[in-house]
Amino acid sequence: MTVRLRAARADDLEPLYEMAKLTGGGFTNLPPDRAALGTKLERASEAFANEGDEIADEQFVLVLENAQTGAIRGTCQLMTQVGQQWPFYSYRLNTLTQYSKELDRTVRAELLSLVTDLEGSSEVGGLFLHPNERAGGLGLLLARSRYLFIAMHRNRFGDRTLAELRGIIDERGGSPFWDGVAGRFFGMSFQDADYFNAINGNQFIADLMPKHPVYIAMLDDDARSVIGVPHPTGRAAMRMLENEGFHYENYVDIFDGGPTMLARTDEIKSVAESEQREIAGINLEQGERAILATGKLSNFRACYGARELNEDGTISIDAQAADVLDVKAGDKVWSVAR
Repeated sequence: MTVRLRAARADDLEPLYEMAKLTGGGFTNLPPDRAALGTKLERASEAFANEGDEIADEQFVLVLENAQTGAIRGTCQLMTQVGQQWPFYSYRLNTLTQYSKELDRTVRAELLSLVTDLEGSSEVGGLFLHPNERAGGLGLLLARSRYLFIAMHRNRFGDRTLAELRGIIDERGGSPFWDGVAGRFFGMSFQDADYFNAINGNQFIADLMPKHPVYIAMLDDDARSVIGVPHPTGRAAMRMLENEGFHYENYVDIFDGGPTMLARTDEIKSVAESEQREIAGINLEQGERAILATGKLSNFRACYGARELNEDGTISIDAQAADVLDVKAGDKVWSVAR
């Protein structure tokens, strides 16, 4: 199957909805709700239509498309500046050290503090690949093409980029972290709270969540054991993020306790190592495996291909990639080694 990543359109709503029903919960950026997904696509359409060159509160949605049939097989999202419509909450793990002179004893307590430290960062998220297509490096194409999009539209994104990984969800679809922390105050199941957040945002957290730090020692074993631990299906995504230069810096999701990964945007490997060159030829038979991308905003397209970086500053690519991207000699493409 030959695939390309492209900008999402309004008529992608139904295939996105069908994929959203397969996520299994805890996937806030891809809720199984047509109205919410339609709103995302409307926001994305506005973002793609904005030809300005400065950062704003925007959301881009990309889809992975079978180049032969047009079937949608995956999706991902980019948020340019989180925490603008409503606060972007995280829990920050920190340590409080106290000393008693009378007892000659030092006690260190781990705390969860509700913070908005990450406000203003860009975010990559909403990555989902159809279960039947989880082979052939398509997840890697989805993930890394986002960074090419950032490089190609650098001024539209912040100096710091985050990625939230889904936390541990049990066989009932519940969250041990939610049950042990926030669920005690809200009288809502994790699934209800997660769905409400996906549709309406998390202002209700600000309204009802206690602002005092939570002592981890007071949580039950189930809740403590999942803090900062990604869902088993997200371990590969965590490794990909680490390979790009993202780090876990003790921020966790307020709903399921999953880890938040952070990177300086210009230091993300696929951003730093990507480059734009003019195409000298499109009949390359052998070359370095790469991710290739072209087009601005709504015309963005990306795919796997072969490249050869020429000494004169041009690039040669294979014919299939040129066909998938709809480019010819003289056009310009961005690329990064696979």
